[in-house]
Amino acid sequence: MDSIKEYLDKNKDRFLDELVDLLKIPSISADPAYKGDMLKAADAVKARLLEAGCDNAEVSPTPGHPVVYAEKIIDKNLPTVLVYGHYDVQPPDPLDLWDSPPFEPVIKETKIHPEGAIFARGSCDDKGQMYMHVKAMEYMTQNDELPCNVKFMIEGEEEVGSEHLDWWIKENKEKLQNDVILISDTGMISKDTPSITTGLRGLSYVEVEVTGANRDLHSGLYGGAVANPLNILSQMIAQLTDENNHITIPGFYDNVENLSDEERAKMAEAPFSLEEYKEKLDIKDVHGEKGYSTLERGSIRPTLDVNGMWGGYIGEGAKTVLPSKAYAKISMRLVPDQDWKEITELFKKHFESLAPDSVKVEVKPHHGGYPYVTPIDTIGYQAASAAYEETFGKTPIPQRSGGSIPIVSLFEKELKSKIILMGFGLDTDAIHSPNEHFGIWNYLKGIETIPWFYKHFTEMSKK
Repeated sequence: MDSIKEYLDKNKDRFLDELVDLLKIPSISADPAYKGDMLKAADAVKARLLEAGCDNAEVSPTPGHPVVYAEKIIDKNLPTVLVYGHYDVQPPDPLDLWDSPPFEPVIKETKIHPEGAIFARGSCDDKGQMYMHVKAMEYMTQNDELPCNVKFMIEGEEEVGSEHLDWWIKENKEKLQNDVILISDTGMISKDTPSITTGLRGLSYVEVEVTGANRDLHSGLYGGAVANPLNILSQMIAQLTDENNHITIPGFYDNVENLSDEERAKMAEAPFSLEEYKEKLDIKDVHGEKGYSTLERGSIRPTLDVNGMWGGYIGEGAKTVLPSKAYAKISMRLVPDQDWKEITELFKKHFESLAPDSVKVEVKPHHGGYPYVTPIDTIGYQAASAAYEETFGKTPIPQRSGGSIPIVSLFEKELKSKIILMGFGLDTDAIHSPNEHFGIWNYLKGIETIPWFYKHFTEMSKK
């Protein structure tokens, strides 16, 4: 593995150019208008995997967007690593808040990334991190350093809840058999403090619709006499949390895992500056559930947030109407042992109960996923830890993430494998936001570290 730094230095520009080309494809899974671009991105990933040394690769159809599957089997008696990632990206809206077009990647220096960062939608989530594995594969095959078998499963629906991946996995369970699943769709504490994600929150995502009169009404003639759905919706949402920012849905906390004081104390050892946190976000103070730290609120506690809210007239100038309808999209991040389907039903029942007779309410479930926690005493985790020690020179910190990868719990259920989350992004990378970016240092560090995981996992599996 000593040649990997030399290989990176020699191929750095090409590795960046290839990622830029992939980032130019607007593979937005949520919008049917981009179906052609989704197929283009899938074909590009397939081509790159073949170039990286896979023996075969295919764009496998699903009832939705396809899955790219590839493999290189060198010896069936050796361990098999299954790499998961996704080529779809979040919608880039609002476009006017981007400093440069979201699908015209640019490299700029930042305070955190003086060596430069790639600004584009999907740069960190997840094209940049997924592509680290492709280039790590290239290095290992080109330099005869691949110690075990590798399979790739790169999907196109992660950003819309992996709706059809469950079906695809069950259809292809035999060829997906593996000894460990490796994912880079998370982050680490900082460039100086590596960490391995050991837990993910689950997710319940819903859309609500509040309907008043059968048409928009003149606010002078009807204001004060007929319900305004926007006003009602705002009042209903306000009732979903109390003065301590505790979620008021009956039964919501019944199955929430409560960590011991010892576990919470261990979490608090992670380096964290509240003042730096506030400075990065340009806020005067933090906000959240009473009785918990900022780190805990963002990882081990459930949440409820409005992701979008609209209705009525939002164009230029004034239009004095009572809107007929008002809408909101609401997400709930869940923790062990909350069941997202049960939480969705609890939300629906409670939200409908908050509505006055003057309006009608409809709750439309979108998608969800279960929380996931991986133990740190497995061979997979120990191999990942050893890999970080090789390239960072220090032992990574186990850390729970506030984000969700809804399909992760399904992997363990269906494929009976543990999942290792080796993320190289930072919390400042603005994923899901305007000006998403991924540091060049992080990108190359991921490519450098991943082959060490293969080496250590193979060696540890033989013991």
